[in-house]
Amino acid sequence: MNAAENLHTIALRWTDLQDALGGASAPVWPPAGRMADYLRAIEQLDAEEQEAERHRALALRTLERDPAQLGERPIPIRLRIHDTMRVVHASLVACADQVATAVQRDPIRPPAPRRAAVARTRAERIAWEDHARRVNLAQEDAADPRRWKWTGTRPTAPYAALWLYARVQGAPGPFRPLPDREQQLIASIARDACTRVETALDIAAQKAKIAHPCPDCGGQLDMHGGAGALPVAHCRECGRTWSSQAAAA
Repeated sequence: MNAAENLHTIALRWTDLQDALGGASAPVWPPAGRMADYLRAIEQLDAEEQEAERHRALALRTLERDPAQLGERPIPIRLRIHDTMRVVHASLVACADQVATAVQRDPIRPPAPRRAAVARTRAERIAWEDHARRVNLAQEDAADPRRWKWTGTRPTAPYAALWLYARVQGAPGPFRPLPDREQQLIASIARDACTRVETALDIAAQKAKIAHPCPDCGGQLDMHGGAGALPVAHCRECGRTWSSQAAAA
């Protein structure tokens, strides 16, 4: 995908990350060891989640029976998702800061203030109307919502992604054309951020080497998976494949 597509994906998938922040853990990639080890790890994770759910249910029943426990209870968050959101947000905002420095032009300078006076002639009235028009134009330009001017509270990651998306697409506004250096910067940041988002949500196809050699020929094994699919091991030399279903058999 190109920079615009990556930025669009980040903005589109951000609500999925927010939903996943308090949900069940996604599979960790790459799965460690052989396929059987991976399956055992998944089974262990399922057992641990079931046990944790049993404890949570017990704790909730205890709270329901205790009238002293009032108010909302904090919801545990998934640290892996939280870290992904934190890193992606920081990288997008920092990228937008740098791009804005390079492409965002300064606001139009307002005219020097004039003393209040009554326009006595048509020429004076025209001069005052022109002065008011220039003041209004400068104020509107400075307040243009397309400007990147976040110095206190930082904007959200989707906002930063869409602002960068507009710069890549050459959208109109108080901006100069995007230089090659900043275009490459956006492409690099967007590619890395999109990969992090898709990996955290397990919606990206992935590939990793397996340290254990092929039991048939001793060749290099690769693990293919992600995007919600169960992992499959493949030998580069003999071409044999193993699926998680076969490993479980």
